[in-house]
Amino acid sequence: MRVARLYRPGDLRIEDAKPPGIRDGEVLIRVKAAGVCRSDVHYFRYGRIGDAVVTKPIILGHEFAGVVEEVGKRVDGLEPGVPVCVEPGVPCRVCEACREGNYNLCKSMKFCGTPPVDGCYREQIPYPSDFVFPLPGGLSLAEGAMIEPLAVSLHAVDLGKVKPAETVAVLGSGSIGLSVIQLVRLTGAAEIYATDLLRDRLSWAEHFGASLVINAAVEDPVRRITDATGNRGVDVVFEAAGVVETPQQAVDIVKPGGRVVLIGISSEDSIHLSASSARRKGITIKLVRRMRHTYPRAIRLVEKRLVDVKSLVTHEFSLEEIVSAFHLVESYGDGVVKAVIRI
Repeated sequence: MRVARLYRPGDLRIEDAKPPGIRDGEVLIRVKAAGVCRSDVHYFRYGRIGDAVVTKPIILGHEFAGVVEEVGKRVDGLEPGVPVCVEPGVPCRVCEACREGNYNLCKSMKFCGTPPVDGCYREQIPYPSDFVFPLPGGLSLAEGAMIEPLAVSLHAVDLGKVKPAETVAVLGSGSIGLSVIQLVRLTGAAEIYATDLLRDRLSWAEHFGASLVINAAVEDPVRRITDATGNRGVDVVFEAAGVVETPQQAVDIVKPGGRVVLIGISSEDSIHLSASSARRKGITIKLVRRMRHTYPRAIRLVEKRLVDVKSLVTHEFSLEEIVSAFHLVESYGDGVVKAVIRI
């Protein structure tokens, strides 16, 4: 089978590899569509994210969908030929976090495409069946690959506890931010303020329901949102940009007693914000760790066409073109929101 394997920063090779086998409780999936996440690009460029370091050749990728090819023993509800999407993190199932239902916080989590676990940029992948979800009829495999970022966004909105008629700011209008905008619109948010540095993404934010879009390259989002809310601030801020400046912007934008949800992963392994201003406001800050119990709901949201992930797939590439896809995503070129690798 063909795989895309990263040897060192910038050195990604298409190779032939031995087809994998499966164990009891697993299915073999023929990967058909795999999204390019900025975390994949970060590993490609720097070989690490925080303390997750590429120390040996690895197959990246964690947003994917495909078709079941083979079913192992002790697997129910799946059979060859079924189109599926996959939750990319497999927990230990026995630690305290797992037993409490917080399996996304499992310290022994094996997460696709995160060192040292091989990911989905390959033709076939074995996977535990309890983290494999059939795709309803009418959903494309590209949409199946987009369930993962939607599931992350849904977990973030769960943490934000947005109530009807509350006001919301979304900092960063990439695929996660645009998904959050759609989700908070469904909660009945009264106003949604969206920021980004790119005009194309702000147009998407407006399309998906943002009531005010702000180009942070030319305007101060803190001043603009503060003015728009009559100096009140917003009830909830979702930080989805993953840049150094935005956590402090979130603190400045949120109202006293409000909530800040940090989703973005910065290139720096630290968060810069004024502890005194956050403390004086008495705000609640939550950080998002992947997803938790959100895949079934994310699938239903797309199936019922309550959330549009199809439009977020702006570019498609073959596996042989994966380096070009990474360069496009890294440079924010050609209006890209989400690039998908067809395998």
